[in-house]
Amino acid sequence: MKSEKTRPRAPLDRSGWIEAAIEVLAEQGVQGMRIEVLAKNFGVTKGSFYWHFKDRQDLFNAVLQTWRDGRIRDIHKQSVAAPGLEREQLLHLIDVYGATRNRKGISIELAVREWARRDAEAAAVVEEVDTWRLECTRKLFVARGVSESEAKSRSLLLYAYVFGQSLMACERYDPGIADFKRWIAELIVRE
Repeated sequence: MKSEKTRPRAPLDRSGWIEAAIEVLAEQGVQGMRIEVLAKNFGVTKGSFYWHFKDRQDLFNAVLQTWRDGRIRDIHKQSVAAPGLEREQLLHLIDVYGATRNRKGISIELAVREWARRDAEAAAVVEEVDTWRLECTRKLFVARGVSESEAKSRSLLLYAYVFGQSLMACERYDPGIADFKRWIAELIVRE
């Protein structure tokens, strides 16, 4: 957030502070989540912050928990499949998580991962989310009759692909890029 985007003075609840901090995290990284900057951007005093949080670490913990809960909730929602429709759900996951249209989501993801490189608590949260992601897709592969070890390998491949290609600006690489992406997705979920 930039100071020229200062919002009119309004009561800010705990969830508002967390959402504001996540916005700053996506734009500036964890170093940008400073109480003074957040308060100024919202046109409130630091006292408002301390009404809702014990300290900056309390805000950090809340941001990590909010990100974790949101990711797990979304992953669960996106990976539920009716029996016999696991293949379609896996293709849907690849489409949803590999979409370059979700720039804000990938910015937050990258910022949390950068944070995790330097902070043990953030690293533990990222590991928990990644394990959840891999486990959900592993279950879909196993339901399709894939062996346990192959299901784990394909789950890892699926997420390596969706995160890797979502970071790339490859739309101009070839006019058939959409066909390439479909072929790769089919390869990952093949029987």
